[in-house]
Amino acid sequence: QVQLVESGGGLVQPGGSLRLSCAASISIFSISNMGWYRQAPGKQRELVAGISRGGSTNYADSVKGRFTISRDNAGNTVYLQMNSLKPEDTAVYYCNARKSFVAGTIDYWGQGTQVTVSS
Repeated sequence: QVQLVESGGGLVQPGGSLRLSCAASISIFSISNMGWYRQAPGKQRELVAGISRGGSTNYADSVKGRFTISRDNAGNTVYLQMNSLKPEDTAVYYCNARKSFVAGTIDYWGQGTQVTVSS
């Protein structure tokens, strides 16, 4: 079992920045992939950014060049630095941890943190 706790959401003006944090209950190096997803009202949950155990990263096209996913190599925390925020970035952001086993994979989710971009 993996517990994930997000923090760092809030209200920000367009063009502003926020940094989200996701604290895991186990070492993130025992997790195959960690990522940030978001879900806006009336829309499906979508992948924003991901980072593999080896450190490879991937981003949704809509956030490339503005968001950066990183991790604390000494701890159990993954971050999402969000710059140049736009109103369309408004959503609930969820941290995800995917563990791989011989029989398959299991996804764990945090409770979500609200990000609102508005003037």
